[in-house]
Amino acid sequence: MLHAPRRRGVLPAAALAAALACAHGGAHAQAKWTFGGFGTLAAVHSAEDQADYSASPISTGRAGYGKAWAFDVDSRIGAQLGVQFDKRWSAIVQVVQEKGLDSYGPSLNWANVKFQVTPELSVRAGRIALPLFLAADYRKASYALPWLRTPVELYSLMPISNSDGIDASYRWHAAGFKHETQISIGRASVRLSAEARGKTKNVIGLTHNATAGALTMRATLARSMLEIEGAEPFFDAFRSFGPPGQALADRYDIAKRNVRVFGAGFSYDPGNWFLMGEVGRIDTRSMLGDQTAAYLSAGYRTGNLAPYLTYARVDANMANRVAGLPVAGLPPQAAAMAMFLNDELNHRLRRIGIQDTVSAGVRWDFAPNYAFKLQLDRVTPRGGSEGTLINVQPGFRSGRAFGVVSAGVDFVF
Repeated sequence: MLHAPRRRGVLPAAALAAALACAHGGAHAQAKWTFGGFGTLAAVHSAEDQADYSASPISTGRAGYGKAWAFDVDSRIGAQLGVQFDKRWSAIVQVVQEKGLDSYGPSLNWANVKFQVTPELSVRAGRIALPLFLAADYRKASYALPWLRTPVELYSLMPISNSDGIDASYRWHAAGFKHETQISIGRASVRLSAEARGKTKNVIGLTHNATAGALTMRATLARSMLEIEGAEPFFDAFRSFGPPGQALADRYDIAKRNVRVFGAGFSYDPGNWFLMGEVGRIDTRSMLGDQTAAYLSAGYRTGNLAPYLTYARVDANMANRVAGLPVAGLPPQAAAMAMFLNDELNHRLRRIGIQDTVSAGVRWDFAPNYAFKLQLDRVTPRGGSEGTLINVQPGFRSGRAFGVVSAGVDFVF
């Protein structure tokens, strides 16, 4: 669904770093550079042969109908370059190469400069990770995850992982907790399909983290203006049918919509076991959906092994099928057009995911900086929905559970 291509109007962090180095003169000699990378090589098999299983709408893997075994669902590689100029100024660049809508290609995931105003307050500018979910800062670096992939029911709701803008973070202590409050302002450009492109403007987010010992909690509120080009002819056709069509177009049009996001989660990890869960809601107030998703996951560590179980679910807070335009009394040609528009609208509404997944897996840290993961999923799209599947074929049947087998190696360097 969404793809984050290269964006204009953002000065690359490398250029910003160079500018800062010149500005600091003597401080440049003490600059500390760091370089690292991460990657995943994973194969995925889906028993659903009438659609493709994909971990994210913007990383369109083809496991199932497209390929018996697909390496493009989770495989990626990334590199990260950081520089610390002095006690206050630093910069970071992260590039990730993974499957997009059409093919593999590199994208600039992060590129920002940070200024430590005080020990408690910091400000960043550039391309910054969106702090919507618990794994927001490392969702691309799967080595940091207990699972092979983040639960798709929740994380596919907002697959965009960054925005271009500024943020400010303030750290403080109260009631035995370490707190961090973050305010973000930015924008992003996204691809919905090969034909349609969208822009998220005026992204404003408020995130709060609280940590005490092994417990971490996070809550996020965000809103943005989503503008999508390319769908005007479809909804203009509805409006040509008078008040009933106007009402449908006003309800489902995606040209310009306020999007609201809420997320909350926790993680308790004392070392030899973990329990974590999240819940989130994204309301686009359009054909793109209003959905609530959640998951709960638990695991146990023994030696180099860490088996885990996860239950994830996504539901629609709106109907995924509507009566549409009334056709009674219309001339034959107009009735045919109305039925076509109704069918197309319902086809698109079926893409609003309603699904649950039960997962069992194991992580094996077989060598320093390497982890092998095996994960078995039982996925059930429900309620006439296509779930999180893509490339759905006529033979697909909602409500029919299917299995997914994934095996891969995560690494860091």
